[in-house]
Amino acid sequence: MASLNRHQLRQAAFQSVFGLAMNPDAQVEAVVQQVLDGDPEITWEDELPTDLLDMVNGIVDHQDEFDLTISEYLADGWTIDRLNLADIVLMRVAMYEVKYAETPAKIAVNEALQLAHDFTDDTSRKFINGILNKALTPGE
Repeated sequence: MASLNRHQLRQAAFQSVFGLAMNPDAQVEAVVQQVLDGDPEITWEDELPTDLLDMVNGIVDHQDEFDLTISEYLADGWTIDRLNLADIVLMRVAMYEVKYAETPAKIAVNEALQLAHDFTDDTSRKFINGILNKALTPGE
């Protein structure tokens, strides 16, 4: 069984949810297995990590809820359909962590921005930061 640190867990969840968004008919377990097999820093044997499967399934199960939250903070005339898929998935991961994994908002936002550094560009990171800060840390 793989032992993933929190950053690896978030990264694998992001990649898995992104893969599922690109191929909605795919099985969660198959996509997670492909993600883990493609990461040379993660070794695993027979059993997929349950914490990763739980996170991926939780994000997928609640994505409509997260998308509604994201939509609340978009500029007038913008819809979620106009956004970059990587940006959406990164925000979903952070929102899942805060709402369902009891991760402090500042940590979830920071982790989303670290992943954005690897998977997006400066414009996306600024956008993700703005939306997540409004959605997850209101009033701060």
